[in-house]
Amino acid sequence: MRGPGRSPFRQRVRVMQGYVPGEQPRDRRYVKLNTNENPYPPSPRVIEALRDAVGESLRLYPRPLADELRERAARSYHLAPENVLVGNGSDELLSIVMRAVVEPGEPVAYPVPTYVLYDTLVELHDGEPVRIPFAPDFSLPPELVEAPARLVIVCNPNSPSGTMIPPRALRPLCAARERLVVIDEAYVDFADANCLDLLGEFSNVLVLRTLSKSYSLAGMRIGLALGAAAAIAELAKVKDSYNVNRLSIAAGAAALRDGRWMEANVRRIRRTRESLSQGLVALGFSVPPSQANFVLARRPGENLAPLYEGLKRRGVLVRYFPTPDLYDALRITVGTDEEVAVMLRVLAQLLG
Repeated sequence: MRGPGRSPFRQRVRVMQGYVPGEQPRDRRYVKLNTNENPYPPSPRVIEALRDAVGESLRLYPRPLADELRERAARSYHLAPENVLVGNGSDELLSIVMRAVVEPGEPVAYPVPTYVLYDTLVELHDGEPVRIPFAPDFSLPPELVEAPARLVIVCNPNSPSGTMIPPRALRPLCAARERLVVIDEAYVDFADANCLDLLGEFSNVLVLRTLSKSYSLAGMRIGLALGAAAAIAELAKVKDSYNVNRLSIAAGAAALRDGRWMEANVRRIRRTRESLSQGLVALGFSVPPSQANFVLARRPGENLAPLYEGLKRRGVLVRYFPTPDLYDALRITVGTDEEVAVMLRVLAQLLG
């Protein structure tokens, strides 16, 4: 066998770090508050739909556009099916957007700190990330409106801050018709507002949703892109042929048919979010008002890596980002009341 020669992999791929997902450890049982999963199970209708879907039909490919789920989503969001594209999670939809829009060397703009997968996807598609810092209050940076980019992404509510830019504040960003504005609403069901009304005002706006968070279906990988029919048609050209499997289609449609189940779980999470925020403030953390199913707990100027490690040793997982703009913060998922109580108790012990 010959030794290594010239690598067959692209230069950009060889030098990039790649996205590092939150830990999914199996070595012990943890209070798991690190990946923004819903602590409550999906609707019983989802389980029934999955049982019904497991059978002889699994030998057949699914519908290329996931018609059952697409039509159910359209009804849920008061749109036409032509305004919906279903993806294997909203992460895949972000990749489809990059594939359809970004030319080599082209800038892609977004405010930071935010979902770090954006960096990875821009690099992977040979774009150039334009990372515009948020203001201290996480309001929309004016520089983002003026950014020379045909693709702009706003995570709203933002991760990892949990904060939300009011939809009306995004209108100036959307007014430039030559750009595509992607509003990533992965956490919006936990918020007080959403940006769906912008779809009726601007044909260059794409809203992304996921069933991973509020609908408790992270394991099924179901994402939705909502936008003008012309934009959805362009994105559909570059998606994989059968990108959403039969089980996910059945589960997603069933979940959307039982919106009351999701809404009840969201109310529980919002109540726990308030008590979590209050508990963290009492321990000396700065916590911006969250509109998501997590909070950002900060001790300005203090490296929180030791605190993250201490929690992990004691069986509590939270998310730590070792970056210059987040080294002094922990992102903590809103779990059950019992899980949050354990986390706060361990945190208090570590802080002495």
